[in-house]
Amino acid sequence: MSTEQADSAASAVAAPPNQPRQLPFPPVTKQHILNCSYHNWHPKYRVITPKARLIPLPSAFLEYLRADGIVLPPEDNDNPEWSDADSGIFSGADNDGDDDGPNQDPSTHWRETHEAVEAVIEELGGKVAPKLNWSAPKDATWIAATNNMECRTPNDIYLLLKSSDFVTHDLEHAFDDTADGDVAMEGDATIPYHLVLRKWIVLNPSVEFRCFVRNRKLIAICQRDLNHFDFLFKMQDKLRQTIQEFFDVRLRDTFPDPNFTFDVYIPPPHDRVWLVDFNPWALRTDPLLFSWMELLNLAEPLPSDAQDTSQNDPEDGEDGEEDDVIDLWQPEFRLIRRDDPEAYGFSTPQYSAHKLPRDVVDASRGGEGMMREFADQWKEAQRLAEQQANEDSEDD
Repeated sequence: MSTEQADSAASAVAAPPNQPRQLPFPPVTKQHILNCSYHNWHPKYRVITPKARLIPLPSAFLEYLRADGIVLPPEDNDNPEWSDADSGIFSGADNDGDDDGPNQDPSTHWRETHEAVEAVIEELGGKVAPKLNWSAPKDATWIAATNNMECRTPNDIYLLLKSSDFVTHDLEHAFDDTADGDVAMEGDATIPYHLVLRKWIVLNPSVEFRCFVRNRKLIAICQRDLNHFDFLFKMQDKLRQTIQEFFDVRLRDTFPDPNFTFDVYIPPPHDRVWLVDFNPWALRTDPLLFSWMELLNLAEPLPSDAQDTSQNDPEDGEDGEEDDVIDLWQPEFRLIRRDDPEAYGFSTPQYSAHKLPRDVVDASRGGEGMMREFADQWKEAQRLAEQQANEDSEDD
């Protein structure tokens, strides 16, 4: 028996007989992914979303986003002497010697898009937050001067987009792991990509929530920000009712898919819900305080008529008195408690895997002992490298 066969047999024996090898998701299709694209759902729900403008993106701009390196269009205040030759980031003014090259001003190939971006920034008050069809470049804020997604110029936007792995996923892997991934569909070759520019506002992360819908029933809600906020526990019932009513009126019968997730923002006085985004009911969506196995198996509310039949007639006798009370079904609402480990995730900054080598990130998760071991291994690797260099020098 080969090693691979032995490993396969061992894993088969170790797995419980009733344990599914894969999570029992309903098939996720390309259409499901497209239904969660901002340009598809925004027109229908525009009045309940934060102010935003959509700019259709031509193929030339998409090629610019996919191209290696970061070359930015020149701005009025560009000064070639400010260029950092070691950074790999240049503006068009830094390439004066290449008059005919495409890097002189990349926006010459998509000038209308560039001008539209400038106009939208001005229209929305001079500050915007960008995203593509599905993803915002939250993983690239480390490269921005503001260390967040606030953008005041087109170049602020281009820098974030070209530095983001999330945006690259939108461009290159939008239909990964879909059930009909190998099946062509209308418009497959040219996904209608859009640049979404939302009016910049400072959101209070404590009142952002992710909501999970299965079979057109809201089954679960949780915080999006993984920190403890004590005041949320006193408002939990009100927040749950507000989100439930919003879902029943606005989304339950209008979104095309029966299974999906949606994000909401409920600012003070906490009586109005703003729709922020949709995500597919799929493994690629972060379940946050839940596991996908939980969400796939959570109980659903019974139809109202079924609940009514469980109520006994008062004339049935003493037993009927206990059965008269009906437990009303509510979606599971999860918050970070003070002693939850998620509330102390400061050692693993959000999106840190997109900024540092993976082994460094993994070591930081292991605490002080793991970091010390990693540091010792690094010193030993340096010592061996220096020793090898000295031996090579002596041989020469």
